[in-house]
Amino acid sequence: MDALLDPLILARWQFGVTTVYHFLFVPVTLGLVLAIAIWQTAWVRTGKVTYLRLTKLFGKMFLINFAMGVVTGIVQEFQFGMNWSDYSRFVGDVFGAPLAFEGLVAFFLEATFIGLWIFGWDKLPPKLHLATIWLTMIGTWTSAYFILAANAFMQNPVGYEMNEANGRAELVDFGAVLTNPVAMAALPHTIFASLMVGAAIIIATAAWHLKRDQNHDVMQPALKFGLWFMLVGGVGTMLSGDQLGLAMVEAQPMKMAAAEALYTTATGANASFSIFTWGTPDGSSELFSIRIPYLLSFLSTHTFDGTVEGINDLQAQYTALYGPGDYAPVIWVTYWAFRWMMGFGMASIAVAVAGLWVTRKKAKNPPKKWMWNVTILTVLFPTLGITVGWIFTEMGRQPWLVFGLLKTEAGVSPNVSGLSVLISLVAFTLVYAILAVVEVKLLLKAAQEDPPSFDSNADGTVDDVADVKVKASVY
Repeated sequence: MDALLDPLILARWQFGVTTVYHFLFVPVTLGLVLAIAIWQTAWVRTGKVTYLRLTKLFGKMFLINFAMGVVTGIVQEFQFGMNWSDYSRFVGDVFGAPLAFEGLVAFFLEATFIGLWIFGWDKLPPKLHLATIWLTMIGTWTSAYFILAANAFMQNPVGYEMNEANGRAELVDFGAVLTNPVAMAALPHTIFASLMVGAAIIIATAAWHLKRDQNHDVMQPALKFGLWFMLVGGVGTMLSGDQLGLAMVEAQPMKMAAAEALYTTATGANASFSIFTWGTPDGSSELFSIRIPYLLSFLSTHTFDGTVEGINDLQAQYTALYGPGDYAPVIWVTYWAFRWMMGFGMASIAVAVAGLWVTRKKAKNPPKKWMWNVTILTVLFPTLGITVGWIFTEMGRQPWLVFGLLKTEAGVSPNVSGLSVLISLVAFTLVYAILAVVEVKLLLKAAQEDPPSFDSNADGTVDDVADVKVKASVY
């Protein structure tokens, strides 16, 4: 019973549930906003109504997701004071700075211009109105940057001094926090992965309509765009992930060792990458594995003879440095999360390549029904991939809240009972479950609707873009 009401365990579960749930909305926003900005730009430049119809259709889905993301994000930030007051006291001077900029600068920017975009269709000149969606995109991406900078401090603390008298970290170099190598590597990785999520929504929506042989004039270009969008996002995610891996090895070698379940330091051919490993119940040794020689060494150091430190050696180093304790995260979580992340990403890229091949101009046979079904399910692949990637990032940091400075067990609120946390955990989970049902129903309804129609010439263009903007002013 005591374990069930352990405030630390319950607080971790609550933060995990709310964070993962909120993060589901973030990549959709980051990915879709760029696609919408591109389509609206194409419409303003060419006058082709197809681009306007795509802008309006996916713009509606973007707004639904954005609104839900704002609501769930507010709850997440409240938890720092509710369940993690000792963490907030210890790191608030540093952690609060990028979060303040996120709220005062980035969120203000995106909230202002998204409002102008929604209500300015029939009030602003076409090019000025177009600028509002691009500024919205800049705001959302800048918001992601500040959040990642705050999180990067937890992974690789920089730009601070310890105030021993007050027992807290204090900010001395905000520029160092913003240019943290982990944050600089995480930003492009997050953006490209988000493009994959946005592409998956576009692909699934187009496939749903094309499977039913409807709205070909809009959904065919949407499908092509989504497939290329997915491919570009996938390649970018792989390349940026490589750079993030190097930053991770430099800042948190234990995380890489745990991701590979590498217990003994290895070099060259011995530093092999495990495709699949079956180990003993305690995870301390392997019974069977499928490995690629040299690959782990290359991923970790960009050389084929580089050394990758193992869990046991790092444990000894950290014990000497920080005192007695277990400094390895939960191995099976990090090991499998790392592989599921890559697996879902590769599956998404494979679907994009296959889709571009099947729908090419010289294809002799139309796509079969099962192909459309697989394409629709693709919406899950990058979403699950980016989710388990986030779980890997946070679980791989354990047992630290701030790496090398503050352990997780030392950050929980000391005066909050396990029962209080349990009640709020159950309440939040139930509310979030209801919101999830509402969100999915609204998105499905929007995706299954016919794209809005507008009068156009025989070639699909309009003579007066401003006039069509007036007709497009209401969602």
